[in-house]
Amino acid sequence: MITKYFNKVTVKFNPFTPGAKPARLFLSRIPTSLKAQCTVDHQVLTAASKEKPIVQVTFKDKHTMSVDPETTSFVDLSNHFDNHSRKLAIQEAISE
Repeated sequence: MITKYFNKVTVKFNPFTPGAKPARLFLSRIPTSLKAQCTVDHQVLTAASKEKPIVQVTFKDKHTMSVDPETTSFVDLSNHFDNHSRKLAIQEAISE
């Protein structure tokens, strides 16, 4: 997973649902060196909570993408965010 271009990460999940696994894996893949540059917000939802589980990433170019961890696997989730990260990597390579 390409995390170099993340600016803000928001993860909300209920730990007792199947959708918690992709959300937990996503949080575990964020390197500690990035946490100094990137804001990482996480919220554990309860069964009575009205909020929906979500994994949302804001990139350095202010583009925001979000995924529902209940309906996607970790591989699909990371591929979804990697698509935009690859575009930013290409733009960075071209500008150099």
